[in-house]
Amino acid sequence: MRTNVLPIRRPLISKSRATSKSLPAPVGGWNARDSIADMDEKDAVILTNLFPSTTSVNLRGGYSQFATGFGAQVETVISYSGATTNKLFGIAGGAVYDATAGGAVGAAALSSLTNSRWQYINIATSGGNFIEMCNGADSVYTFDGTTWTDRSGAITGVTSSTLININLHQERIWFVEVGTLKAWYLPVKSITGAAAALDLSAFCPHGGYLMAMGTWTMDAGTGMDDMAVFITSNGDCLVYRGTDPTSASTWTKIGTYWIGSPIGRRCFVKYKGDLLIITQDGLVSMAQLLQSTQLKTPLISVTDKIQDATAKAVTNYGANFGWNVLPLDKQTALILNVPVKTNASQQQYVMNTITGAWCNFTGWLANCFEIYEDDLYFGGTNYIGKAWDTYADAGQGIPTLGLQAFSYFGSPAQVKRFTMMRPTFYASSPPDAYGQINVDFDQSPATAVLAVANAIGGLWDAGVWDTAIWGAGLELSRQWQGAAGAGYCGAPNIATNTNSIELQWLATDVVMEPGAIL
Repeated sequence: MRTNVLPIRRPLISKSRATSKSLPAPVGGWNARDSIADMDEKDAVILTNLFPSTTSVNLRGGYSQFATGFGAQVETVISYSGATTNKLFGIAGGAVYDATAGGAVGAAALSSLTNSRWQYINIATSGGNFIEMCNGADSVYTFDGTTWTDRSGAITGVTSSTLININLHQERIWFVEVGTLKAWYLPVKSITGAAAALDLSAFCPHGGYLMAMGTWTMDAGTGMDDMAVFITSNGDCLVYRGTDPTSASTWTKIGTYWIGSPIGRRCFVKYKGDLLIITQDGLVSMAQLLQSTQLKTPLISVTDKIQDATAKAVTNYGANFGWNVLPLDKQTALILNVPVKTNASQQQYVMNTITGAWCNFTGWLANCFEIYEDDLYFGGTNYIGKAWDTYADAGQGIPTLGLQAFSYFGSPAQVKRFTMMRPTFYASSPPDAYGQINVDFDQSPATAVLAVANAIGGLWDAGVWDTAIWGAGLELSRQWQGAAGAGYCGAPNIATNTNSIELQWLATDVVMEPGAIL
């Protein structure tokens, strides 16, 4: 006779005592590489407008409209460094404007240009300090601290309007000729003269045309060991060492490497003792490239931690104008500009250069970036913005979102009921904040309002001596909030919308009731 045996029913949530866990803020940064189920607790699934430091995750700086009245998109920002004076220029609507003083720029210093997308260098010669710039459509122009000059007749051997990229290497100005595999160089410490050609067509197995040239400064200075780096549209990267291309004894080809196609004419940036290149494979390091092979030691890009996001951005937006990468030493940041839509919608992937942690910025609608007198500026719609300058975006609030990595809290097979959470902030005044515990990989935005108020006293061992935490009068806030949700894993989800408020997220305490193992 068969007997039906009823299964033992275990409660999802036991009546055992609640437990708690304190999680540091996601200082490991944005992780767009690893599985959402396999991230470190200090990582973040989403980290928008929150910059990860060594001990906290901080609201990014905002921007102010420093210079206005350009009448069009500012697509190039130029910093001039002279012997006695510095200048800031913006190029918009085919005209160059002096933006040094800020405010309304007034009449153009140079007009009737074909486009506003220029590449430039600063060079010091016996005749003074100069800007030299080209765009592949107009003549080469120079600026001497006072006057802009057309150099079409002063550069011989090549039509200057065909020169589209420029670089300063071993005291020579180098150009890339549009649509060819030729680079041209001028005499040492000269801004004009007879240009000589370096034809690279025999050394580029994938064909295409030269996109750009950069200088790899291995010792973080300038000297005889500096290498010339050329990259083609199809991803061939040619590296040379030497000073004089006409001399076999002083000009040596190190090698030809394939790294994937570069993204945009502004694909190079010098970074300390390295040269970084924006490519289809992410942000590639020349130092790593020369030390690796694709088979034995795979090349790992600087953007490896956010590889999925970078790959999708390149696929979707790689043809758009506005790709640009720039280090900002003042904020220990490396900024990769991602033009979602040309001259309309941009975001930035930003890395902390001390920790290597990434985050995502929105709200800076930047076509290009430049450093001027150690501060960060960008070209926007009819203005040059001064960035990381305030805690508001042109007077508007800065929204943030931080979804921390999901944690099983040591028991992946056990259901938990989350009941309470306590975010810990430092803030200059109580912010508008929202928070919740998301469960089982739910990425819905936080909607529950957090009661945020300043507490009395400080948080022991959570701050850094002699930094903004102490000097700017930031106040501690940490209050318990209700947090409803049941699942195997959970993640703090914090959102804020602040205006002119400095904010740092330090940690989150979580209370949960353990349930049965299913």
